[in-house]
Amino acid sequence: MTDQLLQQHNLGVCFEAIPDLPIPMAHVRVWAPFADRVDLYHADRDLIVPLEKDGQYWHTSTRQLQPGDCYTFRLNGTLERPDPASLAQPTGVHGPSQALDVTRFVWSDDTWNNLPLEDYLIYELHTGTFTPEGTFAAMETRLDYLRELGINAIEIMPVAQFPGGRNWGYDGAYPYAVQNSYGGAVGLQHLVNAAHERGLAVILDVVYNHMGPEGNYFTDYGPYFTQKYQTPWGVALNFDDTDNEAVREYFIENVLMWFRDFHIDALRLDAVHAIHDHSELHILSEIRQRVDDFMAVTGKQHYLIIESDLNETRFIEPLAGNGYGMDAQWNDEFHHALRVTAGGERSGYYAEFDGIKHLAKSFCDAYVYDGMYSPGRGRIVGKPTAELSGRQFIVFSRNHDQIGNRMLGERIGQLFSFPMQKLMAGAVMSSPYLPMLFMGEEWGALSPFSYFVSHTDPTLVEAVREGRKAEFAAFHTDVQAPDPQAEITFTQSKLDWYRLAEEPHHTLFRYYQTLLTLRKNSPLRHPNRELVEVHVDEKTETLLIFRQHDEERVACMMNFAKVPHGFIMPDDCPWQKLLDSADPIWHGNVSAPDRLEAGSTVDVQAESILIYTNASA
Repeated sequence: MTDQLLQQHNLGVCFEAIPDLPIPMAHVRVWAPFADRVDLYHADRDLIVPLEKDGQYWHTSTRQLQPGDCYTFRLNGTLERPDPASLAQPTGVHGPSQALDVTRFVWSDDTWNNLPLEDYLIYELHTGTFTPEGTFAAMETRLDYLRELGINAIEIMPVAQFPGGRNWGYDGAYPYAVQNSYGGAVGLQHLVNAAHERGLAVILDVVYNHMGPEGNYFTDYGPYFTQKYQTPWGVALNFDDTDNEAVREYFIENVLMWFRDFHIDALRLDAVHAIHDHSELHILSEIRQRVDDFMAVTGKQHYLIIESDLNETRFIEPLAGNGYGMDAQWNDEFHHALRVTAGGERSGYYAEFDGIKHLAKSFCDAYVYDGMYSPGRGRIVGKPTAELSGRQFIVFSRNHDQIGNRMLGERIGQLFSFPMQKLMAGAVMSSPYLPMLFMGEEWGALSPFSYFVSHTDPTLVEAVREGRKAEFAAFHTDVQAPDPQAEITFTQSKLDWYRLAEEPHHTLFRYYQTLLTLRKNSPLRHPNRELVEVHVDEKTETLLIFRQHDEERVACMMNFAKVPHGFIMPDDCPWQKLLDSADPIWHGNVSAPDRLEAGSTVDVQAESILIYTNASA
């Protein structure tokens, strides 16, 4: 087991250096139960290498294929297809695969062993739009900026090979191949190594609930999909139907590859509620077990984070308690309640949230719907979270979905006032959960983040366009949704970095720096839900949150109303100010006192947050 865990994945092509031989041996293995014959076709040399059958797998070992060579698999003598476990698609999803030896990269992060999950301060970004160049190399030049900002973990949206050069990443057709236009496998390895040198953890978003439609040739090989279930993207992946074992192994190997060969610190598994598996051992539980085995061998720590809209605690409960063992999950309901409280729209999925009462509940219970009847879903939703740690929930005031799924991709800076933006950021940082930013929010970026693709299939392009139009038909507006296929939709979604030097954007950046420093150096750092005390006043639209660690107590006063409101401080001790979002240094109007006596009253300005500590100055 130890050797198997540490070796390069046993699907596709991997290389073995043979002593005293000048060139390595390529070991080739592919699952193809639908084929009666499989050959490896060396595209560069017009050479055919037959594969031998071993059950449902086909394999060979050869020196005819070397790192950098391009190849395909020829099925039944005529059908030429890329490798399902391809590590590189240099000419895109329809072209030949390229053999890589990912073990050649020279790492310098031997002393790196991840950060404690409870310390994560996460920054989500999209490689193609984070920088003007849209590459891993360009992202690497911004790592020092991210350290200066104060975050310590970057979360990269999916990088599995997708059609063309423009895509959110959820249309990936080759889970093992790193997008060629971003810089490929070596580019990602170089980025992760550079991040670790700067003390930054790297989270990678992966998609195990569906495959992208274009370039998806998996059904030519075997039963990767099942007709038993439907997902929003078509038929489900085969995790529990006939011949599911090889499909399960395919994705488990993919998880281990990211940790082993790319030194990724954590994976964020997209929309696990769309993974259908009624096996005795759920695929997520099996992934957890295999990752635990891997960590036991390497001594390195890795995390598994999920996205789910079920509010089902089983996903993040331990294996020993009959859970699936995932480490943490995104908590969309905190976001929804915060947005409604801030004055955002109450349509769509926001209609189920009544604002500040639900926000207070999320501060206490993580989920809003934790066994409550959901009018929008017509059923009781969720489970109580009392036994779960705050470090198991990730909260945010925006993410790629909540911006990009809007018709025009508007950011919060276009929807809320400057004071409200500061308050919303303060609410996220004050929570007893792990905070996450979305790229550009720290300076109030105004560039949209729209949905974009670059498919080559005209029928698919038109289907995507019509789908977006239908999605927003209920808005009854003359404004047209941006064309997802148009290059300008992509280029306009690139971050407007020039605004960082302008006001009030630069001040907002400094405010975020201060918030992140406060998060690191106060009781806010500790996601301890047991020591959270929440007081809500629906009439005045105010929240008072107490957080505590050891003897230090922090009072976070939030006023979502458009008029000031007075808070009475507890009468147990004096209070020292830590943060005032209405201070003139943050383009506010009035600064609260630096020190408050016990039992005194302090005014919290409209749409602002005020934070005090009982620690000695």
